[in-house]
Amino acid sequence: MKALVVYDSFFGNTEQIAQTIAASLGSVDEVSVVKVSDVKYAQLAGLSHLIVGSPTRGFRPTPAIVEFLKNIPAGSLKGVRVAAFDTSIRKKDMPFFIRLGGYAAKPISETLKDKGGELVLPPEAFYVSGEQGPLKEGELERAASWFKVI
Repeated sequence: MKALVVYDSFFGNTEQIAQTIAASLGSVDEVSVVKVSDVKYAQLAGLSHLIVGSPTRGFRPTPAIVEFLKNIPAGSLKGVRVAAFDTSIRKKDMPFFIRLGGYAAKPISETLKDKGGELVLPPEAFYVSGEQGPLKEGELERAASWFKVI
């Protein structure tokens, strides 16, 4: 099996989550973790698992993640198990008017499904303290147990 974890990160929080998820995929033969700016679409060939993560910026994924997803050829993820995560501030920690927005993981997971992927987990948020972080206590441990290869 071959897994790819693609992420974008501004302050290092999403990168830490991506690295932790990749390290937890012990039963996968080959695991790569790649920042979205360094992804080559050829890396999608032969994947069994694709996990994509982004910080939530303006209630959505970063523009780089959106562009990456947009350029995945239609149907090319057929047979690939996919999942999406984000880093964000907990809604209960936000001012009321901001709580109405969404998180980045949901649109990521929807696009992965639209490209043919088999969504194996609901979108997941990992929480930070404030806009720049750091990650809240226990989030790396939660990330390590979140995605288990089936």
